[in-house]
Amino acid sequence: MALTKKDIPPKPPLILAVENSGMCGSIAVVSGTQCIAEQSLFSRLTHSKRLLGSIEQVMAESEIKWEQLDAIAISLGPGSFTGLRIGLSTVKGLAMATGTPLIGVSSLDALASQFGFVTMPICPILDARKKEVYTALFRADSRGEINRESNYLVTAPEKLCEQIDEPTLFVGDGTEIYENLLKEKLGEKALFAPPQLYFARAASIGFLALSLWEEKNFLDTASAVPIYVRASEAEINFKKKLGANESPIKLSLSPSEGNKELQP
Repeated sequence: MALTKKDIPPKPPLILAVENSGMCGSIAVVSGTQCIAEQSLFSRLTHSKRLLGSIEQVMAESEIKWEQLDAIAISLGPGSFTGLRIGLSTVKGLAMATGTPLIGVSSLDALASQFGFVTMPICPILDARKKEVYTALFRADSRGEINRESNYLVTAPEKLCEQIDEPTLFVGDGTEIYENLLKEKLGEKALFAPPQLYFARAASIGFLALSLWEEKNFLDTASAVPIYVRASEAEINFKKKLGANESPIKLSLSPSEGNKELQP
């Protein structure tokens, strides 16, 4: 009797991936060769209301048992402070309960990874509010792999434009807000991805985690924290109450640094 595709087990590793940094949250299960299952939902409601249920649903529909997982991957941000905290605390609990290694991936890296076929620089921009964006610059190599060429930043879009000196592809929810400004400042050097690609996918998080799994480059589950890039409003207000000077977070993430350094 001939084997069907369903009868062929997925190539390891098996990774459960969670993206919870923005309004479009998603869950995926990926293997070494394919995306086995993925669920996405665009919602302005807190994703905590559905996160665990979505994870259970994706695991059930993909017919993957917890003991089969080789790792859990999580988007560390930058992005929504609340979403990042909910996502990371959820997968921390799952990783500890099941003894599964935890891998962290930046949401900016995940966004850029969708454009491995692009020869120009790739600039994801996420709305950071306060008239600022989270961003970094990436470029694809000859194999279609994405390499980060700058630190993760939080900056005004006007200042970002000062760093752009060649045609660049912009992607991310910040593009919707600042598209006109980018066009005004950069002219033909500002190119834009289709709107349906403005959000990081859990599958992208999972596929980026594959190489980190091969390197055994895991987060410390107990101490892992999101990539906030800047202090939260609560932290800023607390410093003001203490009368302390407000100092920006220094994020020492150079393009050459790996997953273990994704803990500012």
